[in-house]
Amino acid sequence: MTIENARPGPPETSPSIVLLTLAHRIETELGAALAPLGLTVSRLGLLGHISGVPGVSFSDLARMSGITVQSVHTAVKALSGAGLVRDNTARPGSASAIEITPDGRRLMQEAAKALAEVDERLFGPDADPIQRQIADAVRAAFGTGP
Repeated sequence: MTIENARPGPPETSPSIVLLTLAHRIETELGAALAPLGLTVSRLGLLGHISGVPGVSFSDLARMSGITVQSVHTAVKALSGAGLVRDNTARPGSASAIEITPDGRRLMQEAAKALAEVDERLFGPDADPIQRQIADAVRAAFGTGP
């Protein structure tokens, strides 16, 4: 038996590790693209939820975002202070109805352009073929086409 024969083969590919690694890269690239707009990936997500569900409550936002209600309050306060969202029923003891403002909509349009650029870089025709396959699988799974 030679030493070459005793070497183990490559480890089995873990989809979890591959996707986590790719997710980290996506978050890093998207964060860099959003920074000039004064946004983070998390705040973009909150704006997207608020835009998609007008009148959403703090507790619903927390559930959709996978964060605590307190964290949502803090983030929404910052978004509100920046004029991007408003709480139409911001009275103690009343249910909130958060919605995006016209400035928030404009920022979302700019963020969509930044996201499209990141998607093109990471998953477009010049991207790594494996990443393109992953993007195709995601589009197929969610019915959004190529």
